This record gives sequence, structure tokens and C-alpha cells, in this order.
Amino acid sequence: MALTMLFLGSHASVAADDYQSEPAYLALRDSMRTAFNSGDSARFFPALYKLEDYLLKKEDLHAYYTQRCNEIVFLMNRQRIFEAYKLARQLSKELREKRLDKEMYMAYNMMGHINRYCGNKEAAKECFKQVIEMMEHAGYYESMPPIYMNIVNVELDDDPEGSLVLLEKALEIARKYAPERVFDIETRKTLSYFNSGKKEQFLEGYKRYREGVAEGKSSVHGRIMEIYYLVLTGNSDKALQLADAELGEDGQEAITMIYEQAGRWKEAFQSLKKQTARQDSINNVVLTNNMEGINDELRIYDAEREASRSRTLSLAALAALLALLVAALTYITISRRKHLKELKRAYDHVLEADKMKSDFIRNITHEVRTPLNIISGFGQILSDPDLDAGPKERKEMANMMLKNTNQITTLIDEMLELSFSDKTDSDVPKDDTVAVNRLLKDLLKSNELKLAPGVTFSLDTQLSDDYTIKSNEELLKRIINPLIDNACKYTTKGGITIRAAADDKRLEVAVEDTGIGIPEKEAERVFERFVKLDNFKEGLGLGLPLSKMLASRIGGHVSLDSRYKDGARIIVTLDL
Repeated sequence: MALTMLFLGSHASVAADDYQSEPAYLALRDSMRTAFNSGDSARFFPALYKLEDYLLKKEDLHAYYTQRCNEIVFLMNRQRIFEAYKLARQLSKELREKRLDKEMYMAYNMMGHINRYCGNKEAAKECFKQVIEMMEHAGYYESMPPIYMNIVNVELDDDPEGSLVLLEKALEIARKYAPERVFDIETRKTLSYFNSGKKEQFLEGYKRYREGVAEGKSSVHGRIMEIYYLVLTGNSDKALQLADAELGEDGQEAITMIYEQAGRWKEAFQSLKKQTARQDSINNVVLTNNMEGINDELRIYDAEREASRSRTLSLAALAALLALLVAALTYITISRRKHLKELKRAYDHVLEADKMKSDFIRNITHEVRTPLNIISGFGQILSDPDLDAGPKERKEMANMMLKNTNQITTLIDEMLELSFSDKTDSDVPKDDTVAVNRLLKDLLKSNELKLAPGVTFSLDTQLSDDYTIKSNEELLKRIINPLIDNACKYTTKGGITIRAAADDKRLEVAVEDTGIGIPEKEAERVFERFVKLDNFKEGLGLGLPLSKMLASRIGGHVSLDSRYKDGARIIVTLDL
């Protein structure tokens, strides 16, 4: 929020005309202006002090204190708040002690700018309104329009209609006392139409603005005017480029607005974070450079001196209030940062949930449609009375239809099982007497059609054929079968082996393959829902999560053996 340099009004002094055309004055003034606009501290302060000395020699106190205000403005633009605060206090004290009542508005003006810089809008508005009253009383009408503009800049977001009224008042005064300011105020009024949502009035005002530019007029609001026009006409990308190039750090609020107008909410959120972070940075400066002393000095201007004891008590109370203010501002800053972190986490969670939903819909559509198309195609072929195919070919078609039917059934079973398991935590009955070897052989036989050509399928068991356990046989099948199905998908050569072993405490069943394997960093992630290491493989990524969930319901668990490097080995462990 950079502030512009303050210039002398025509009311500066009666003697002003005697020196303001002199080469010595013009050289000093131009040197100071150049350094101010470039932000060069090393050049600005020496040039300013030389100009101030010159003005004191000319006994032009109004011009001298105007330059004192420019020093404060320069420090604020450099975010040197504490130094600006000290100079503002000194300015207020000098004006009061020298009884320069007509120039006292300068102290209020500086306090208004400092309050606005630090986000205290209400205090800033009150200061600027006090400035207008003082200027009116002193007859400084030609300098009043910029003060009205200051109030508009503070009040625009909260009261757009009221801002338009203030701009009309500024125009009325400018037309009478400062016609050179009229074009700038009219431009600012056009910007207010945009902020109020009055697009037609904005476009009319923009047309008048361009006509004025063609006549050689200029406005400090010209850059933002062009940006708003690009936004309104749908050229958001060009508006962003212009805001970034022309406005710098002060353009972050405009950039956020551009993203919002374009409906680009993610970029708007990121831009708002940058804007808030910058404001938080300013707030942190303000915490250590509090401005309550300025208010105290101005209150002294309006009140008589108190007794020494009363003043001491007042200062003690003020110190306590300042301590409370620092604590309150610190709490607000910390709370805001915490809230922003929570908002970001929630926003990231929403994005992830939306992505998961889209991926799920896409996957389930593909995984169901593909086998249905295969079944439908072979069904039409087999139903053709003129089909010339032998028993072997018919059997192969039937096997393909059966395989794809089983695939659809498996998908539906997995989704239903996960849905049911999510809704219940109750244990399942374990009353079946399960012959483990027989169960594993049945699973091998039912999955043979899934094997890739050349891949072997075997059972390596250390259990006797009469070895049995008490468990839930159907659930055991639904735990081990997805592991076999997973191995079949990712094994294109070599073999798949089911190994079984037991002791007095537990039973272990391992499904071991020579496929692509599972990287160690994915060891836990593969047991999350909808996770697939190869998106081109069939399935929804529900098999392993389902096995792990079902195993927990019968007192077991499923894990990946990360020591096995020839493929993948997944182990089902049941406590006996």
C-alpha cells in the first residue's frame, strides 16, 4: 500500500512566489522528488534535509512541515513503522508547542495513514474526517479532495455507496478550487462503480477515461482502471499479467479479485494466502512498533496538562493497555495462521476426495463395461444359428464369458463386502471345521483360468490333509482369494505358489509369485482402498484392503513380506 508524496498547495505562504521559481529551490525540490520516487534512502534523506533547511531560511513553515510529512510517508513506504511513528509523535509535539493550529491537520493526516497502513480502518476514517474539518476551518479547500480520497480508500470495501457520495463531494470541491484533480477523482469514481457491481456505469466511465487519456490527461488510478476493464471484458489472463507487472506487491488484492471473477477458486485461494501472509508480516511489525503514543500526543493537544501524579498514573495505565493490545494482536495473528492451516487441510481433503470420486467412477465404469462387452459379444456369436465353430472354440468362448462373469461378480462382491464391513464391527462366527489343504486346493482349481500362458500354479504345504482349524470357511476363502487373484494379474512368467504352515499358536498361508513385485515404499499403501500399482490392470484396487479388513474380523492379519525380492509374497496369519 505505497503512499504518494505530498505537494505544496497554493496556500503555502504569501512569500512562496518569491522563491518557488528560483533555480536553487527547483533543484532541491527535484532532487528530493527523484529520490522519493526511486525509494533510495541514501539519496532521499540528504536531499530532504537540504530542502528543509532552505525552507526554514525562507520562513515558509507550511512548506517545511509538508516536507516533514514526506519523510514520514517515505518511511512508511519502506515499512519502517517504528521510525515513522517516532517522527509523527515529534511532528505532533512541535506543532502543538509552537501553537501552529492551522498546520495541526498534518499530524492527524499522518496518524490516519499509519492507522490505515496497520489495518485500523475506523481510527483512520476518524483521523481523515478530523483533517477535513481542520482544513475547512483554515480555508485549505484545494487540499481537501485528496483527504476525501483517503476516506474512500478506507471505506470502499465496507460501504461502496457511501464512498460514491464522498467522491461526489471531492469532485464538487475540486471543480471549484483544484480543477487539476478532477480527472483523477472521476477515474476513482469509475473504479467505485466496479466495486459496487455497477458494470454499465463502469464501462461508461472507462470510455470517458480513455477520452481523457487521448487528450493528454493522466491519473494515478490508470493502471488499476485498465486491469478492471480487462477483467470485465473477460481477459483475465491479460489482467493478471498487467497486475503483476504494474502493481508489484500492492497488486496481490487485485490478483485475488481477478481469480475470483474468473471462477478460478484454487488460484484465488493461493493468492489470498499470499495477501494474508503479507498483511501478517505488517501486523508483526506493528506489534513491536505500536502507535498508541500518537493518539496520546493528540489527546494532549486537546486537553490541559494534568498534575504530575495523574500523568504518571495515566502512563502506567497506557503501558498496561499497550501490553494487552500486544497480547491481543499476537493472539489474533496466531489464530489467523492456525485457521489458514486448517482451511488448507480442509481444502486439500476436498480436492483429494473429489479426485478419488472421479477415479472411482472412471475405474468402475471401465472395469464393468469391458467384461460386459466381452460377454455380450461372445453371447451374440454363440446365438448365431449359422455359427461354424467346433466344440473347442465354443468351449473357449464359454470360458471367456465365464471368466468375465466371475470378474464382474468379484467386483460387486468386493464393493458389497467393504460396504458391509464399514457398517459393522461385530465378530463373525467361527464354528466351521475347515480342512486347510482342501480349501487351498479348491482355490487353486477355481483360479486356474486366470493364469497367464506358461505360468505354473502349485501348493506347498507342511500340513497334513487331515489338519483342520475352527474358523469361518467362507470368510477364509474371501481373504485368500483376492491375494491369488492379485498374483495372477501381475505374474506373466514363472509361477505362483501357495505355502501353508502352522504351529501351536498360529496358521500362516502365504501367496508367493514371481511377478513385478511391490516396492518397499509402497508396502503400506497397497493396503489402502483404490490403490493400484498399475492402472492398466483390471480391478478397482479393493482386493488387498478387503483381505486385510476381513482377516481382522476373525482375529488375523495380512502383511507384505518385504524380505522377498523375486516378486511378491503376502502372508495371512491366523491366531489359533
